Amino acid sequence: MFICAGESETFSFAKPLGIGMVDMSINLTKLCIKEKPSFLFFVGTAGSYGKHNIFDIVESKTASNIENGFFNAKAYTPIDNVISAYGGADSTSPSVPNLQRSKNVSSFDVSHVSRETIVNSSNYITTDEHLCKHYLSNNIYLENMEFFAVLKVAKAFNIPVAGAFIVTNYCNSKAHQTFLDNHKEAMKRLTKYIYASQED
Repeated sequence: MFICAGESETFSFAKPLGIGMVDMSINLTKLCIKEKPSFLFFVGTAGSYGKHNIFDIVESKTASNIENGFFNAKAYTPIDNVISAYGGADSTSPSVPNLQRSKNVSSFDVSHVSRETIVNSSNYITTDEHLCKHYLSNNIYLENMEFFAVLKVAKAFNIPVAGAFIVTNYCNSKAHQTFLDNHKEAMKRLTKYIYASQED
């Protein structure tokens, strides 16, 4: 089953379930209980921390939930804030240690997912481009508000899951305006990509 956030990001082939991690978690849980999908594939837009360019399309099975305050030692979390769903949601391998357990962000071990793009989720959009270097140094390349919640719910229901993201903006002071400028074209390109993938 294809799913998306909804509102401005609605696709004819995907069920809209809500913007942000809270609404996504609530509505996706309801859907999983009621419809018991055999797989989940999330489609949406993303901001780039700098590695990927506007209109790049990236697939991923790994997400993090890191707030910007973590990188200047102004926040911490007791939760496991990285999740990966290789071979289905019942598998969290490759295991990625919790960022919070490390005093030094540079010691975050992403060697197990060196070829995987980690997508960070937060209910806030990053507009300080100076923070991007911290994400990039940890193999975290994209920002999408819902993906971490999608993976957590899928894991709870043991449902195979993945996502595809198209870059609409860079994470800087112009993030919102760039998103608005590129959104319509991005939606067209991502739709075309999904339909082409189904034909392969």
